[in-house]
Amino acid sequence: MAVTRTEFRRQELRGHLAMLAFSALVAGSFSLGALVANDIAPAALNAVRFLIAAVLIGGLAWSTGVLNRNVAHAPWRYLILGGLFAIYFVLMFEGLKTAPPVSSAAVFTLTPAIAALVGWILLRQVTTPRIALALLIGGAGALWVIFRADLDALLSFRIGKGEMIFFWGVVAHAIYTPVSRRLNRGESPVAYTFGMLVAGFVILTVYGWADILATDWAALPWLVWITIGYTSVFAGSTTFVLLQYAVLRIPASKVMAYTYLTPSWVILWEIALGNGAPRVAVLAGVALTVVALAMLLKGDAV
Repeated sequence: MAVTRTEFRRQELRGHLAMLAFSALVAGSFSLGALVANDIAPAALNAVRFLIAAVLIGGLAWSTGVLNRNVAHAPWRYLILGGLFAIYFVLMFEGLKTAPPVSSAAVFTLTPAIAALVGWILLRQVTTPRIALALLIGGAGALWVIFRADLDALLSFRIGKGEMIFFWGVVAHAIYTPVSRRLNRGESPVAYTFGMLVAGFVILTVYGWADILATDWAALPWLVWITIGYTSVFAGSTTFVLLQYAVLRIPASKVMAYTYLTPSWVILWEIALGNGAPRVAVLAGVALTVVALAMLLKGDAV
């Protein structure tokens, strides 16, 4: 029994480390995405990045021997998962056309609350009073950043168009976490991710075919290709595997708790790219999201 418990805690720790890396990598897509969101149609960009990610993950799955006929069982599962992620990414880049990166990252931090609700509905994962309080604090911090520390805008609920668009993408992302856990039938995270990527590419290609044909790929700015490369390899392939690895080891609400670190990582990205830091009043909201993360992870340290 002791060995089993020890191994369980080790697996849980690995899940937490995977999500720590996830939060750092995904943050870059907000800052880079904001720089190129108006240079290419979201559906076209994401169709290419899903294709690149599928080739990379498919090669990894093939070389490690986890790609077998069992992975193709019930392919409808991948259409659901790929569709959810396709919605998330398209709406993310659509929202970044007008929403600042830090503000968009704050919208992303609403994911844990939504994931906890869906996790309870699908998996009956119970949210304790402490977790509920943490989600409330994190949500308050996120709203403060989303409304850019403007109390009048908050009270009148004057939310930006880009933030509102991205919110629905965040809903899709939050649903993905518990649904992924529910639909998994023991497949390797790498093979499972490959199936999702292929399905997502097919969906995006069908949906965005006109945008793909209308894009002058040879004339795209070099920054667009850098963003496609980064989002395909680091904020795509790597984070897909990290997320799938984590959702099989820790509850959905705790998996998504790491999204609370995203605004902090984005601020660092913005500073590194020479865009400066947000004003102090906005940073107060970011601080609340970090407090929420600490509360959600309390008692999970190994």
